[in-house]
Amino acid sequence: MNIWSIANQKGGVGKTTTAVALAGLLAQRGRETLLVDLDPQGSLTAYFGYDPESVESSVYDIFADAAAGSAAHPDSVRPTGCERLSLVPASTALSTLDRRLGARDGMGLVVARYLAQLSGRFDYVLIDCPPALGLLMVNALAACERLIIPVQTEFLALKGLERMLHTLSMVTRSRRLDLPYVIVPTLFDRRTRASLDTLSQLQERYPDHLWSGTVPVDTQLREASRAGITPCQHFPQARAVTAYSALLDHLLAAVDPPVPAGAAV
Repeated sequence: MNIWSIANQKGGVGKTTTAVALAGLLAQRGRETLLVDLDPQGSLTAYFGYDPESVESSVYDIFADAAAGSAAHPDSVRPTGCERLSLVPASTALSTLDRRLGARDGMGLVVARYLAQLSGRFDYVLIDCPPALGLLMVNALAACERLIIPVQTEFLALKGLERMLHTLSMVTRSRRLDLPYVIVPTLFDRRTRASLDTLSQLQERYPDHLWSGTVPVDTQLREASRAGITPCQHFPQARAVTAYSALLDHLLAAVDPPVPAGAAV
């Protein structure tokens, strides 16, 4: 089972969209895929029609169960309406975790231990992270084998990237293991100077970790979200879907033989 986290310490850069787009493409290519929503705002959960205010058996319950000392966690996996794609939803109660459980020993590995119980059910797990350093971010980085950092191509997003890379450095020192990561330029609009200048700075500063492509601004992503389906289900020919498919090929090349988009598995 391959576990990828999608994170940035700035909101609005396309984390949830990236998680849904990549997960939908993985499922389309025949991989059993699980999305895990670690963001208390629950955008990923709401995307698939679940209410973070009232959803039963969420990520919060997994943490509460672990804090109570139970070795077995509740089965919080829910269907998404997309074949081969499932979801562990978030609850808004996750916003209280740092205050209630942050000081307890062993809380940084709750998600890793939970996912270990699911290793026979899924080929890929994608974790959507909150835009802040805390217990949930630490869990995501401790559980994953690869980090995907979406960065909106505008100046302020570069500051969020710097904070994210500082956090990554701290976590990798703690776990004494390098965590491979890829920076993904998102919301790119080649008609604007801001996008072009930001992309140029990313290419200059992070040449070894920057994905060579870009994810363009695409209204079809918003339409897919409104419909509650993955972008590749909504409009397979959309520019952003084409970009995410190329990104997925890049990511799979490191762990899996590349499979052409749409190929039967």
